[in-house]
Amino acid sequence: MSIMDEKNNSPAMPTVARMVEDIVGCKWSLSVIGLVRDGIVRPGEMERSIAGLSAKVLNERLSKLVRYGILDKQSYPEVPPRVEYRLSTFGERFTDILDAIDRLQRSSMD
Repeated sequence: MSIMDEKNNSPAMPTVARMVEDIVGCKWSLSVIGLVRDGIVRPGEMERSIAGLSAKVLNERLSKLVRYGILDKQSYPEVPPRVEYRLSTFGERFTDILDAIDRLQRSSMD
């Protein structure tokens, strides 16, 4: 399902609230963000780091996180090709929300 911008009929960025809902509701997205935060930035390494995560699902999640502006994708013109992902400036601010949710969860268990 695509959110469309009514003015020019092009895909519109979802609201931050919708992004939070979509990201928090997906265990793989949270896991991928966690890996990038921990310095695991290459897809092959990500796939090997999470049991049960397929290349197809990983690529879907990475594409979504790039589309949302949470991750930046860097492609290097090498043979074989190399791709790395980093948190964008927006992504760093976005993870503050995820950290707040985590703190809230931990405090509710006290």
